[in-house]
Amino acid sequence: MINSAIRTVILLFSLSVLLGCEGAPLPPEVMQAEHREHDLWKADAEIYAPEEYKQYKLALRNGKDLLAKESSRFVWFRDYEPIRTEFVRILSQGSKTLQEIEKQKQIKSHSVADQIAFFQKRISTIRGLSSLINEGRVSCSSLTKAELLLSELRLLNQRGKFADAEEKLKSLPKYTSKAIEAISPILNRYADDTRIRKWRDMVNDTVNQSKERGIHSIVVSKVDRKLTLYHNGTPRKTYEIGIGTNGSKDKLYAGDRATPEGKYYITKKMQRSRYYKALLINYPNDDDRRQFASAKKKGLIPKYVGIGGLIEIHGGGKYGMTYGCITMENSQIDELFSMVDVGTPVTIVGTAEYDNNISSAIKRL
Repeated sequence: MINSAIRTVILLFSLSVLLGCEGAPLPPEVMQAEHREHDLWKADAEIYAPEEYKQYKLALRNGKDLLAKESSRFVWFRDYEPIRTEFVRILSQGSKTLQEIEKQKQIKSHSVADQIAFFQKRISTIRGLSSLINEGRVSCSSLTKAELLLSELRLLNQRGKFADAEEKLKSLPKYTSKAIEAISPILNRYADDTRIRKWRDMVNDTVNQSKERGIHSIVVSKVDRKLTLYHNGTPRKTYEIGIGTNGSKDKLYAGDRATPEGKYYITKKMQRSRYYKALLINYPNDDDRRQFASAKKKGLIPKYVGIGGLIEIHGGGKYGMTYGCITMENSQIDELFSMVDVGTPVTIVGTAEYDNNISSAIKRL
């Protein structure tokens, strides 16, 4: 009986030597699951799939506990097949989580890209409006900052830094709103139906005067940068023009660089002037003087300034920025100069159209 037991022990010892002391190897899925956990961390699972990532780490920890328990058993009795099955399940869970993360990243990427496109279009619209009103330069600083931020956002989006991009996106409305705020007082003039109606009446009176008297008359639309010469109430010539540096405003006083609005007439034709030929108009007229006095009384203009004068239609190029005058190409002022006389009516308005370039652009903001 003793000899039989000894033989059994010797046999078992021999088998253990032949099979190896460590028994069956660990399932490869164990190491793969650990690598998968690292992949999830690198993919920012804590941001894009926090609950799934938490569940994965819990499942991995439980799986490792089962592995440790099985590994503590005597080598001959270890069975890693259930462990392998569990880690296959854990890996599958990790794969689904990675897919969810990729899905969320795609959603974030498209969302950021859409917002970038929205603000790029908005900035382009504001820049377009700024170009229509020379005074738009005051909003350029904010627009430039917004465009620099857009460039940074595109780079963050390309690198997959969506959370950082979304955080920076919060600053964009501040810059665009500031840019709009800087030019809105001017823009609103060209979307004010009451003001436009007044301008239209002025234009119609001037055109009718041309028709009734059989004379030339001039109409200037500041928003369109157009000067139209009428004869007998019919448009005869249209020229592109430039206006004052602050030309989209109505002139109030000397030095404001605004182009006046109102009904005027040519008082003098000058063959030579600082800017080639020039047609001097009767600014300020009685309406201008009343407006100046009222603005000064209300404290809207400095006490020490005067009303100004010497407003001309002159040469020098349509892209020249003036102190309030209307500028044309030299060849065109030559032509206009030859067709008009002293006394020719000149009406200057912001626009005669309710649906003008500025009002249409405002609707897109």
